[in-house]
Amino acid sequence: MTTLIKLEILRVLRNRRYLVFTLILPAVLYTVMIGAYGTVDSLAGVSVKAYFMVSMATLGTVSASMTTNATRIALERKSGWARQLRLTALPGYGYVVAKIASTAAATLPSILVVFAVGYAEGVRLAASEWLLLGLTLWLGGFVFAALGVALGYSAAPDSIQPIIMIVYMLLLMLGGTYFQITGSFGDVAKWTPVALYNQLGRVAQTGASVGTGTIAAVLAYALAFGALAAFLYQRDRRES
Repeated sequence: MTTLIKLEILRVLRNRRYLVFTLILPAVLYTVMIGAYGTVDSLAGVSVKAYFMVSMATLGTVSASMTTNATRIALERKSGWARQLRLTALPGYGYVVAKIASTAAATLPSILVVFAVGYAEGVRLAASEWLLLGLTLWLGGFVFAALGVALGYSAAPDSIQPIIMIVYMLLLMLGGTYFQITGSFGDVAKWTPVALYNQLGRVAQTGASVGTGTIAAVLAYALAFGALAAFLYQRDRRES
């Protein structure tokens, strides 16, 4: 299984979709967003540049999980590669674990690229704060890695792309990736997965305390997405 994980990491890093959606797009959008909010001093209690640095770092992580990983799983199902792996000595759970692990490893470069752009734009944190923020965003990415696997098995390979994009765009919009959601709608949206992910990032960024409800919600999403990924994988295995 270790060999498969290494192979998956190399395949992701060589993927053009990964390069565009996970490395280039978040960095470009970061400069666009801070330019668009040039007259605004702060959002959610932090500077605009710091706010969108977290948002674009999470964007890269979610993109790696949902537009890159889920799409690749669908293509591998269509080509028969996933079925061939089941004929090897690889454990039944090995394919899912390899996908989650390789996606989690591939999200780190995206976080670092956005951090580098943020630093160049004037975001300043202590070394310990950079480390805590990076670790928080990286670990939080496992939640979306599991969701990406679940989406990859959610429907027939030929019809899965629209499902991926709809879920992807809804999560980003509700998560406050492009703008801060306030009011009564914001009270509901703040419990969506990407919103909680962004919130954890800003807690790590500012050193504020994190509520037990937030931690419980993140863990619940992680368990739910992991269980869903396992269920859909087993379903596909029985049907193929």
